[in-house]
Amino acid sequence: MITSPPRLLPMASHGCSCCEPASRAGTASTPAASDSSAGGPSPSYQVTGLTCGHCAKSVTQALQALPQVDDVQIDLAAGGVSTVTVTGAVPPEMVRRAIEEAGYTVLS
Repeated sequence: MITSPPRLLPMASHGCSCCEPASRAGTASTPAASDSSAGGPSPSYQVTGLTCGHCAKSVTQALQALPQVDDVQIDLAAGGVSTVTVTGAVPPEMVRRAIEEAGYTVLS
């Protein structure tokens, strides 16, 4: 009995931002939400370039390395715009910079 190899599924994009060289350095953008130090909802950031779980893990690790970050939640939209929510008293500019240094783009 001869079996054919499984059919591969199409990729959401042509490359994974976590695996490609950092070519977007210097991209200017701002976070999509404001600081929540008054106990309001946690700030969320609209991020492009996240294509897989490895990308999400890279961003999570970069953000958890910042002081005053309590939690990171990512709603992954592979190949689209993902939502990154950060809980803690970390300045939005630090969050934006950490995401961009990890190789992703924060939309304004």
